[in-house]
Amino acid sequence: MIKNLTEFIALLRKENEIVEISAQVNPYLEIAEIHRRVIAAEGPALLFTNVQGSTFPVVTNLFGTQKRVQLAFGKKPQELIKKITELPENLFPPTPQKLWKEKQTFFDFLKIGLKKQKNGSVTEVTQVPPKMKNLPLLTSWLEDGGAFVTLPLVYTEHPETKMHNLGMYRIHRYDDKTTGIHWQIGKGGGFHYAVAESKKQPLPMNLNIGGPPALILSAIAPLPENVGELLLASLVLGEKLALCENPAGTLPLIAEAEFVAVGKVPPFKRQPEGPFGDHYGYYSLQHDYPVFEIDAIFHKKNAVFPATIVGKPKQEDFFIGDYLQELLSPLFPLVMPSVTDLWSFGETGYHALSAAVVRERYTREGLAGAFRILGEGQLSLTKFLLLTDKPQNLKDFKSLLVYILERTDFAKDLYIFDNLSMDTLDYSGPSVNKGSKGILAGFGKPVRELPKETPNLEECSGLINDASLFCDGCLVVEGERYAKNPALAQEITKLSALKDFPLVILADSAKETTSTTSRFLWTVFTRFEPAADICTKSSFIRRNSIVYENPIVIDARRKTPYPKELFCDEKTAKLVDNRWNDYFPNKNVKMGESDKAHLDK
Repeated sequence: MIKNLTEFIALLRKENEIVEISAQVNPYLEIAEIHRRVIAAEGPALLFTNVQGSTFPVVTNLFGTQKRVQLAFGKKPQELIKKITELPENLFPPTPQKLWKEKQTFFDFLKIGLKKQKNGSVTEVTQVPPKMKNLPLLTSWLEDGGAFVTLPLVYTEHPETKMHNLGMYRIHRYDDKTTGIHWQIGKGGGFHYAVAESKKQPLPMNLNIGGPPALILSAIAPLPENVGELLLASLVLGEKLALCENPAGTLPLIAEAEFVAVGKVPPFKRQPEGPFGDHYGYYSLQHDYPVFEIDAIFHKKNAVFPATIVGKPKQEDFFIGDYLQELLSPLFPLVMPSVTDLWSFGETGYHALSAAVVRERYTREGLAGAFRILGEGQLSLTKFLLLTDKPQNLKDFKSLLVYILERTDFAKDLYIFDNLSMDTLDYSGPSVNKGSKGILAGFGKPVRELPKETPNLEECSGLINDASLFCDGCLVVEGERYAKNPALAQEITKLSALKDFPLVILADSAKETTSTTSRFLWTVFTRFEPAADICTKSSFIRRNSIVYENPIVIDARRKTPYPKELFCDEKTAKLVDNRWNDYFPNKNVKMGESDKAHLDK
């Protein structure tokens, strides 16, 4: 497998999957917009060799297609995990013949782990005092709070157990020696810091940049707290991961990283971090976060700085996230026996919507599976969960939704739980980190025939301006903006024209929302919060539970306090328009539309 970034870039060259840009480019906004247009056109990885203000090249879009993800990670990790999950069934009762048959799996398993060595290529150059401003950090969007490390590999250890965590927590550069560290709720590094802070101690931290692609995959993996990410990196790598001694700190260094900043996060020190244009497609706002104080920077002699850009889907994180789900999917039934299949939708930012196939061997067993999902690590941040008890293609959202709407009984199959935590980056709740969750189940046989056409809306004039069918049983309507009529969603639940539709979506634009499945997922599930934005024709309390009567109306309009949607600023857009042939003089790279990304595909 690929041991470092240099090997990966060489492989991409061999496969004609990377283009070198020798024209001088600015890390402030320009590189980001070039990247966005290329990934929107499903174009190649980009190696910028002449970056203004830095001697280091920048490489982006390493994982921006399924092909490059397969080149980076391959099929062997998936095959090994599948074999590991099958071992209990294949080996018991154990016999010499069965053990011999699985010998290759055992040999592969023995390769997983860590190996320590005195030196690593990451320590070829030492920078003391550190100069973070020499690194070509990118500013991606006009209203970002500064320049960020967008592929950070943050390594910490639990102050008591010494269990490690490798996480991708964004890094906001303040000056040469300090950065912000965006430890969101539910993240392992943040848990380590909380323990250190309770002891009034600083937390040692290494900020790694670059290295084997396997590190990036493991850093975003939703692993249980007691499973080290470096072990997953080793599994994907196909060999033991090399760590070397740290000349400036107590934590080991990843030997094949391109850069590593070594330092500590002091207790009780906070500084404003952000804003930052995030993968939900909006700005995440400025909040106070801990501060990383850097003592030294190490890097390879010919280091390349890897970066990514996030924004409206699909960006690189989408392709990595989907591969990761497929990689770990065989483990779901082992960790959660009542869950036979699970998928989170990258178009919604992953945490906003998941779907699961659960066992329903007795009445309401499926709900036990739902609660198991909502109690499992980062899955606990899921905002809305769709359930079914029969195998479905969970990636085909439209057919899944039709299947559930045919079967759901809103009187007993819709659950809304308020006063819960919510993903830090999801601003649809009443305040940061706070919100609600929803579950909608569709079990058993169909209970209704779904309407397949847009109804006559003459009686709805004044309330509904336009309507468009997304799928059987789901109608998207538009009316006045939220700021002008916040109660519109409740008002339209009473319209007789909508009575046959189990689900109605109120959006700012009906036609745009239904133009593609990606556009529907992104628009609806990033713009509503279950407790605040689900309205029903009527509801009442029975046995201390709320019973809902359809139609169910989801208010997915932009609300007044929402952060701004991400768009490229006009000045940068014109600059990139005018310089496109400078970047690609061979005219071999197509220009996509960055403001739409892949939403209309």
